[in-house]
Amino acid sequence: MAAGLGGDSVPAGTFPGFMTEGTLLYRRGEYGKALACFDNALKLRAEDKHCLVARSKCYLRLGDTENSLKDAEASLQNDKTFPKGLYQKAETLYTMGDFEFALVFYHRGYRLRPELQKFRLGIQKSQEAIVNCIGSPSSVKLENKEDLCFISRQAEGKKANQKLQIKLTKDQKWTKKQEPQRNPKVERQLLGELYADKAYLEKLLKDEDLMKSSTKQGIKVADMVLSGIAYLDTRTEFWQQQKPIYARVRERKLRQQRWIRDKKRKPAEVARYIVKSMEDIDMLLTSGSPEESCKKAEHVLKTIQGWSDDEVPNKNELIGNLHSCIGNAQLEMGQMEAALQSHKMDLEFARQNNLPDAISRALDNIGRVYARIGKFMEAIDTWEEKIPMAKSSLEKTWLFHEIGRCYLELDKAEAARNYGEKSLQSADEEGDVEWQLHASVLVAQVQVKLKDYRSAIMNFEKALEKAKLVHDDAAQKAIIIALDDVSRSFIEDLKERGREMTDHSLIDYDFSNENTDDDNFEKDREGKESEQGTENQEDEKENEDAKNDKEQGGDKEHESKEEESKRDDEESKRDGNESKKDKEEIGGDEKQPTLALE
Repeated sequence: MAAGLGGDSVPAGTFPGFMTEGTLLYRRGEYGKALACFDNALKLRAEDKHCLVARSKCYLRLGDTENSLKDAEASLQNDKTFPKGLYQKAETLYTMGDFEFALVFYHRGYRLRPELQKFRLGIQKSQEAIVNCIGSPSSVKLENKEDLCFISRQAEGKKANQKLQIKLTKDQKWTKKQEPQRNPKVERQLLGELYADKAYLEKLLKDEDLMKSSTKQGIKVADMVLSGIAYLDTRTEFWQQQKPIYARVRERKLRQQRWIRDKKRKPAEVARYIVKSMEDIDMLLTSGSPEESCKKAEHVLKTIQGWSDDEVPNKNELIGNLHSCIGNAQLEMGQMEAALQSHKMDLEFARQNNLPDAISRALDNIGRVYARIGKFMEAIDTWEEKIPMAKSSLEKTWLFHEIGRCYLELDKAEAARNYGEKSLQSADEEGDVEWQLHASVLVAQVQVKLKDYRSAIMNFEKALEKAKLVHDDAAQKAIIIALDDVSRSFIEDLKERGREMTDHSLIDYDFSNENTDDDNFEKDREGKESEQGTENQEDEKENEDAKNDKEQGGDKEHESKEEESKRDDEESKRDGNESKKDKEEIGGDEKQPTLALE
């Protein structure tokens, strides 16, 4: 049944997995595949603001500005101050050509996060685009004459442009109206290879016979030529509005060469170069090219160090940021000592210029390096210095978790449990299920170290519930294995305690009788002697009884013999009487019954 639901079915996978895969595909330029990953992620967490921004970026890259704007606005629905959402909405509005509203949202983001360079650049490029559209205020000179004829000229120009953009009717003339002359050099730079096509179409307009002809489908050649020219004019105006934000590759190279020759650079050009370079450095690092990222960062650092403070107002902040980028790349390459020195340089610049966010970033990175090289106490000291600078419960959750893990590595279980419980509390405040999972596992591991197996089992069970909520199969398997191990340890501990209790009871009994051993020995000896005396008396008594029995036995034999002789005499007398009686009966009356028969 679930398979038949199609797009409404819950995808097989986890939210973090889809987010990671989508981000990687986006960085590779596979925006369609990345969009599908973010769609699946949003089926698991429909209102996740980070995922909405990521999908908005994909829509924008694919040219779907309408859906891009919808996702950007949705990311701000519950949090109007979400910086990534504000920036994405501003970028989408800018791409749609709505430069005024884009400028509004760039300003909002800049007020909330002034340390982010991208908002500053957005303000500059929006202002330039507005100036390119309507001209610089200083170059506009209005003359007060009898009527406002300049307004009517603007209206006429707008109508003329609209006529170029719609399909021409049969009644319209094919000859193009006179327009203000464009600068061919600027037009050639903007159109690039398309400039030759426009020149060819304009040449065809001069061939009157060709313009009067039609194609086999009945479409006039003049209509087709004018439509093509109108499209190229529209593209030229659009690119001119955005120039020099999205200038051509050749123009960008020429501009970079001019920067080298010209000491006096425009602030907007400097800002664009810096932001583009920082984006390239980050992209190279996240795409698995730390060597290239490091080289790029070192080159940009050397370039900026040669510029004046007037050209780069936040020069020290930028230099510190580049040291941080170099340190992150060195960490990925395994150059631990070099990475540590780079992050310490970042921290030094941040403290010199009193930049709290940069100080927090540097402390974070220094702690990571210490933890990677096994210097857990140094990592703990560094991260504990960062704790007051944490701005959100989620940041504190991660920080407490890492400190607790370092204490666990140092076998300081009590301190590890303290920070593990703090991490779990911050995760509960933030409502982040994944960090609730990580913190619960940490607390349970510490409790196993402390042999508090009952509490460890409870926390592992809580972690298992969280793993099921986020559909993390690997975490579920690992927790189940850990639960089995802890249960066995718990049973063994109970058995060991039982044996210890038995041994203690026996030891207590022996100690209670220890002082009376000598008395017992004497009592046992006296008892044995008394028992032996009693046995001797019993033996003597038995011997006497035996003698008496023998004497009594002799008398009894004598008496028995006398009795037997008496019985024999009586029997012989009885027999003599019976024989006499028989003779008398035989001689008498035969009819009378005899006594023998009776």
